[in-house]
Amino acid sequence: MERLVTSELKLGIIAGGQLGKMLIQEASKWDIISYVLDKDEECPAGKIASHFIKGDHLDFESVYEFGKLVDVLTFEMENINIDALRKLKSEGIKIAPDPDILALIQDKGLQKEFYRKNGIPTSPFTLVESISELRGLIKEGTITFPFVQKIRKGGYDGRGVAVVNSDKELSRVLEGPSVVEEKVSIEKEIAVIAARNRKGEIRCFPVVEMVFDPHANLVDKLICPSSVTVEQSEKAISIAGELIELLNMEGVLAVEFFINTAGEVIVNEVAPRTHNSGHHTIESMITSQFEQHLRAILNLPLGSTKLKLPSVMLNILGDEGYEGPVLYEGLTESMAIEGVKIHLYGKKNTMPYRKMGHVTVLSSTLECALKKAEKVNQLIKVKSWIKE
Repeated sequence: MERLVTSELKLGIIAGGQLGKMLIQEASKWDIISYVLDKDEECPAGKIASHFIKGDHLDFESVYEFGKLVDVLTFEMENINIDALRKLKSEGIKIAPDPDILALIQDKGLQKEFYRKNGIPTSPFTLVESISELRGLIKEGTITFPFVQKIRKGGYDGRGVAVVNSDKELSRVLEGPSVVEEKVSIEKEIAVIAARNRKGEIRCFPVVEMVFDPHANLVDKLICPSSVTVEQSEKAISIAGELIELLNMEGVLAVEFFINTAGEVIVNEVAPRTHNSGHHTIESMITSQFEQHLRAILNLPLGSTKLKLPSVMLNILGDEGYEGPVLYEGLTESMAIEGVKIHLYGKKNTMPYRKMGHVTVLSSTLECALKKAEKVNQLIKVKSWIKE
């Protein structure tokens, strides 16, 4: 397969956000020609791609015509026109991960049924088609409070999710086909990124611990190594490896877990792509998640996932009360701190809780990294010349 890694290889990436940008940065080290499809001409990845193609990831013709331009097609999001991908696959275009895997993971209901069928630990759930059906199941006692409702398709970064603790909060429920899960009593949230190539080689990155912003329902801080027990860590890594093998997948698979108050490791959901929970790997691991994804989809030997230094990753989110041209504060002061690595995604406009970049803080000890990260968190602000 080494012949593919040449200046003639054309890699297509559907959607041009920060994940696509960071994937292109790795691909450029191997002299790979990059193509990006996105609706927004100002998207982060489009600015550094070899070729930018304007088009909608949900439009059949846009995706189909784009796929015919490249040798290998991948993506940085799940919400893509599957029919176009399947047609391209039938015509011999290499797509990784496979469209059938993407179709399964696009639908949270199919995801949960896959876990149940294969004995993967996950929270108990019920599938509903509408608010009226949900209310009926509550009335008859099939669904009880508290519960979490997730729209089956299209939700991301906390969108399409409703947490309902009592009948007084039923106004929060969302219309549309959904998964309704028993609310887990969460002690910790963790993630593992697994990688697999066509040869069947599998490697998993160390477990990371995720701390969420309660208002935005987005990852606020990522800690590696995590504070979970050795048994819990081994369990999560084992499940992530089992899942990517069951899917027969090529690429990286991000697996998000809950650890409940009983100490059990439970799968929440997965993403068949590079993921926010793996950004720290750029500096803290021998192989980044982006390089690993390229190795996996090109059927190359997978890289080492050994930790170089303990790290804390902070998402740089748009501050509340600001929307418009972005204005960063505190970057210079943060850069003066040893071990601070700043990544700005190149988004020109901010809005509350929009992901504008991330910071990875490295140190010889996790305790030291956490202290530095807290200082950085206080320093960096994302504002605008224009207030809401």
